[in-house]
Parts: sequence; C-alpha cells; structure tokens
Amino acid sequence: MINVRGVTKSFPTRDAGRGIAAVHALREVDVLIGSHEFFTLLGPSGCGKTTLLRLIGGFEMPSSGAILIDGKDVAALPPQKRPVNTVFQNYALFPHMTVAENVAFGLEMCNWAPADIETRVKVTLEMVRLTSFANRKPNQMSGGQQQRVALARALAPKPSVLLLDEPLSALDLKLRKEMQAELKRLQRETGITFVLVTHDQEEALAMSDRIAVMRDGKILQIGSPADIYDNPNCRFVADFIGEANLIPGEVLGRSGALTVAVRPERVSLAAPGDVSDFRSSGTVAAVTFLGLDTLYEVTLKSEIKLRVRSRDRQAMFQPGDAVAVGWPQHVERELQQ
Repeated sequence: MINVRGVTKSFPTRDAGRGIAAVHALREVDVLIGSHEFFTLLGPSGCGKTTLLRLIGGFEMPSSGAILIDGKDVAALPPQKRPVNTVFQNYALFPHMTVAENVAFGLEMCNWAPADIETRVKVTLEMVRLTSFANRKPNQMSGGQQQRVALARALAPKPSVLLLDEPLSALDLKLRKEMQAELKRLQRETGITFVLVTHDQEEALAMSDRIAVMRDGKILQIGSPADIYDNPNCRFVADFIGEANLIPGEVLGRSGALTVAVRPERVSLAAPGDVSDFRSSGTVAAVTFLGLDTLYEVTLKSEIKLRVRSRDRQAMFQPGDAVAVGWPQHVERELQQ
C-alpha cells in the first residue's frame, strides 16, 4: 500500500559560523507497508518518525526520494488529494459541532450526498460504539470518547491509509490500554492500513503487525513485535525495546568486543545453595513489586535485572540477600566463551 523509496528530508537552519546549513530529519529511508497492515514507526523523540508520517500524509514534501500509495506517486500531492486521513495527537475536534456533525464534516467537504452522509455517519458511530453520543458536543465527553470521535471522523471517508500521530499519549494508563484494543479491533474490521507513530514500546508491541525502529533519521530494523523483541539486530534496538541486560564482553582469540543482551524474564533466581543449574552468585540490590511480576536488581560483576512471577511470596528475596543467578543455555555458552 505504501512504498517509501530513498526519502530524505532536510530542513534549513542557520549556523552561526557557516551561514545556512541543512539538518537531516530523514536520511534515504526505504520502507514498504502492506495493505491491511498495522504498521508502527517507533523511536525516541527526534528520530524522524513524525516527519516520515507527515511526508506520507502530505503535510511535508520530501527533499528527495519518492512516496507511492497504492502504486501512485503522491510526493507532490497535497493532503486532500491523497487517499489518506490522519488522527492527530490533540484530536482537533470542532467544539461547536455535535459528534455527528464532526464525523460528517469530511464527507461534506468531499461532496457526498446528504443521504449517503447520514448513512455513513450512523455506520461509523456504530463502529466506534458511540451511537448514543451523536448529539453531544466534544466538551461533554471524556478523553477516550473524544478520541473515538476523532477516529470516526477519520474513518468515515473510507481512506486507504489511516495515519495515527501518537493518538493515545494524552490518555491515562487504563484508558490507553482500552484504546489499544479498540484501535486493533477497528483496523482488523475495516481492513484499512494503519500507520502509527509512537515512542511507547509496549504500545507498539501490543498493536502492531510490524514495527520499524528508528534512530537519527534512519530505520534500524523492521520486523514483527516478537522478532524485534527476541532478535534485535543492534545494541540500540535491544536496549530501546523493553528491558534488557546489556553485558559487555570480548571475543577471546579474536580482536573485537561484543554485547550479550538478556531479557530480565530469561534470567532465573534461586537461593545460593541451589547450584544445580546456576552459574553465578550475587547480592540483591533492589526489589520492585509490580503486581504480576517482581523486578530484582542483582549485583554480580555488574548490576543485572531479573523479572520473576510474584505469585510465590514465600520465595521472595530482600535487598542484601545472597542469591544464585541462572542464565539461559545459549547465554551461558557465550559467557563462557
């Protein structure tokens, strides 16, 4: 559905010593996004993810490269000429209009017939479960309900692509979790290609079919959530996605350093006398109860993190306790090497 080819985006800036210089927000980015896919652009602030979304939506023009949507080059087309709609972070609802009028607005701008508008508004409000709110104003609704109105308005014209610019960042944790499920349901039911921008790793893992991890204007890795989490291709991706223990090492017999990345849930913990499957001993530095899990920080040669189930309260350790740490088999081999 979306083909980004060699796209670079530069912004001019004034350098005190050199006059006008260029800041590269994106550097020769290539990415293919499939039809009916929930695709997420993930990365820290300033990595270029929002710039890429704005280029796809037509709010910015590329400095070089091509952007194709459904096989057509749209790089020079304004937003209203593209088969794309956008849900913004601040929702951008019209406060003087009712929910139904907000949803109908885009259809009116597209010159839909009044009867078709009425039918489509009804169908779309049913889709986001807001039928009974049709006559309310946005200020009479919660943040989550306003978010659904913004989604309904964007979905009403039946776009080929829906762009989502950190749409859940203003919601509280519980509501954000609910809306994650809603977004995934809507994407599955409509079959529209969703492209989400977020810096929230858990959000990306929960909703996406594929994730592109970005840094400094480049895409470092693209893959399924499980692939990105289990098989990061570089230190940055391993550290940015979820939690990871990054253990420095050196390849013996050859020059070169390496880093072993181990997820906290892959490391096991036991009393120091239980040495059957354990290779390292250490001391508990900190304990954080997280409900379902408990996070331990254990000091070995360096500090590592372990995440274990909290259900066995009798086996919980306290700061200062001596413990034995067990590594996954492949990690044990690498540490021995």
